[in-house]
Amino acid sequence: MLQSRFARAGRRRYALVVAACAAVLAAAVALPLVQASAATAGFVSRCGIHFCLGGHTYYFAGTNVYDTFTYGGSYGDTETQWMDKARIDNHMAEMAADGVTVLRTWMFDHETWHGFEPSKGVYSDQQFAEFDYILYSAAQHNIRVIPVFENYWEAYGGIDTRLSWEGLPTGQANRWRFFNETACPGCFTQYKNYVSYALNRTNHYTGVKYKDDPAVFAWELMNEPRYEGQGAAENVNGTTLRKWVDTMASYIKGIDGNHMVDAGLEGHGTKYGFGGDEGNPFVAIQQSPYIDFTSAHPYPNEGWANLTLAQTITLINAWLSDSHAVVGKPFFLGEFNTMGVDRSTWWTSIFNDLQTQDADGSAFWWNPDAQAGGDNYSVKHGAPEMSVFKAHSAFMVSKSGGNPPISTSPSASASRSASPSASASRSASPSASSSPSSGPGCRVGYSLNDWGSGFTANVTVTNAGTAPITGWTLKWTFGGNQTVSNAWNATVTQSGSAVTAVNMSYNATIAGGGNAQFGFQGAYSGTNAVPAQFTLNGTTCTKV
Repeated sequence: MLQSRFARAGRRRYALVVAACAAVLAAAVALPLVQASAATAGFVSRCGIHFCLGGHTYYFAGTNVYDTFTYGGSYGDTETQWMDKARIDNHMAEMAADGVTVLRTWMFDHETWHGFEPSKGVYSDQQFAEFDYILYSAAQHNIRVIPVFENYWEAYGGIDTRLSWEGLPTGQANRWRFFNETACPGCFTQYKNYVSYALNRTNHYTGVKYKDDPAVFAWELMNEPRYEGQGAAENVNGTTLRKWVDTMASYIKGIDGNHMVDAGLEGHGTKYGFGGDEGNPFVAIQQSPYIDFTSAHPYPNEGWANLTLAQTITLINAWLSDSHAVVGKPFFLGEFNTMGVDRSTWWTSIFNDLQTQDADGSAFWWNPDAQAGGDNYSVKHGAPEMSVFKAHSAFMVSKSGGNPPISTSPSASASRSASPSASASRSASPSASSSPSSGPGCRVGYSLNDWGSGFTANVTVTNAGTAPITGWTLKWTFGGNQTVSNAWNATVTQSGSAVTAVNMSYNATIAGGGNAQFGFQGAYSGTNAVPAQFTLNGTTCTKV
């Protein structure tokens, strides 16, 4: 019996399914690969079997936080009730401090609560406004995002809801219909309409359309699609799912020439000794000329898998070899984690293997914030295994020659402008207050990601007054021989040990009670202590 993993709201559950394991994997016919279009400045692209950014090969260490879109009450005023911007910002800051450079997260929900599309063809401006802020905050923390368009599983409605909107039966035995245009032509129309709305949406915080936003690393077609139970040939060859992937990925590319696309596969298959043949073969599906990189989701300690650490490394290397040598594309370990074992030990071996084998990126499942619940796979800020992750991330950043800043050319303020569909009663962001100042004051948070000879620092400058600060210069002095090599969201210059950071045009104003965030990369030898004092426009700030 094969146990198949699927997502529920707030946790992963597992259900037993019968795997068709008798068929022999047919020889895959190599299809011509289409190289990704010429890289646009600031966007991650594919260069052969690796990623590229800013003229350099790009590697990353990331995580999954599927429920970021649910932060807030999902009622009332968009800015102050529907979303919880402080919670989003705090979580992004924690992830950045832990070394996360890529975040994979859901951009789907058909339920009423935080629904992006709660009924057929009706898109919630308030919920998409929250995703606007997620992209904005991610960019402010130099984290790139992989939004997932839809879910194979029933969490947050998934494709079951889309099938029900077409009057078709639901449940895992019926989900194949979603990928078969003859069985459900309306499903194809629904998916394309949703994708078109999202890609062409203008982010109210940055003024940038999603399709033009460098904060987006890539688009993912679906979380773990499969065309299962429709005969041995389909299970092994994946003909119908491959046709759906070609159709939808090419549709995205027709609208958005900036971003990569991946399919979101699990990597199951009798070929790999991991799961069964489920109509989603790793090689055949991801050889699509419209897919830019491969993915796989190993959970080795599940009862149906029951892999040793050595077997897990062998499995990952089999995917990686097929990705680079057969498919000819980068490999992304899109989800993975362990349970019931010493996680730090397993993570150390897995990350060391990814580094040695020249893998391109990974994202562990999952990284909830302090307010969220947990399960067997949750890893929160401060967990001991995060030190293993931070060391791996530092290696990947160093191997990439740094983590270049994300520049989305946002508007000068992060307060949300009204859109044509916005409610007339929507209030302005509370951070846009113009009440008189109760006196000057500032706070500075300085968090380090240090790997021994190099580091990144994320700096948060908070306006402790009530009147806005227009134009800011932050100064400090290093206590050692630290040297800054590059920066994001501020212009940073250095003279000896004295450092000056000046706002960019888009974050020049810090509202009363609000903050501005920037970061930089540097090198050092000896000590790398937090600077003793910061001054903002000549005023000494409180360190936090």
